[in-house]
Amino acid sequence: MQMRMTAGMFMLALAGAVPAQDFGDTPYVQTPQNVVDAMLKTAKVTARDYVIDLGSGDGRLVITAAKQHGARGFGVDLDKRLVQLANNNARKAGVADRAKFYARDLFETDLSPASVITIYLLPEVNLMARSKFLALAPGTRIVSHDYGIGDWLPDLEYEMDAPGKPVGRSQKSKVLYWVVPDLVAGRWVWQVASAGKPRTVELALKQNYQKLEATAKLDGRTVPVERATLTGRMIEVTMTLPEHGRVTFSGQRINQAVEGEMRAADNKSAGKGETVPWSAVRVEIQDAAHVIAPPPVIREFGADGQ
Repeated sequence: MQMRMTAGMFMLALAGAVPAQDFGDTPYVQTPQNVVDAMLKTAKVTARDYVIDLGSGDGRLVITAAKQHGARGFGVDLDKRLVQLANNNARKAGVADRAKFYARDLFETDLSPASVITIYLLPEVNLMARSKFLALAPGTRIVSHDYGIGDWLPDLEYEMDAPGKPVGRSQKSKVLYWVVPDLVAGRWVWQVASAGKPRTVELALKQNYQKLEATAKLDGRTVPVERATLTGRMIEVTMTLPEHGRVTFSGQRINQAVEGEMRAADNKSAGKGETVPWSAVRVEIQDAAHVIAPPPVIREFGADGQ
């Protein structure tokens, strides 16, 4: 797996000087094996997964996914020598049928087969690839070594020891994890029964990446929303409804509906924790903030004389 380095990071490389690259190109720097293991564990990779590694280097990430977790996948790299090395390493590891490597530009690579994307790219390259990531099927997991994806904040981030890391002085690495979010912004409506009569719940969702801002009404009157979360296609909203108390609605989006369950922890008419089927319909679609925002301006290094 490889990374993209800034000019300042070249000076810190413990492995010696790295030749200058064109903007968007990547010098090869290995990810320590313990960081590879942590990335795959964080993404919860199993034999059901298809892993695509962008900037695959010696192939260790996809090879480990195949050998240790039973996954399948491929890696891409611009360096044909590294691609040959990675394929040789896959053969030696006995996983060449499940881990393959290609000399290919990551921006020209079809990522749609992936359930997991792994990256070790500099921030500006992650930003350039962000639209490709967001276009993936909701629920696709992305795990990055060291660097984020612009203003798309990760679902999980932590720092760990990285013995033998060939760049930096701290011998530390960051692992960052995202789940590609669905687009659920808009107005959702459903009914709940109260004293034998149907009452209308209306939920308005504003969205920025996986972050939701929610307001709700019951028969036109505002009710408090405790929290609203989005993970892939799964929506979960907890609110307080008169005569029902604190209620959690959870389900997955299917077209313009959500199908799931209602869990009424404080339900006066049902046992605590009882679940009942729940469905809602989206009656108004809105664009998420990250969809309507203008694309980022990527400044090429040295363009302003720096």
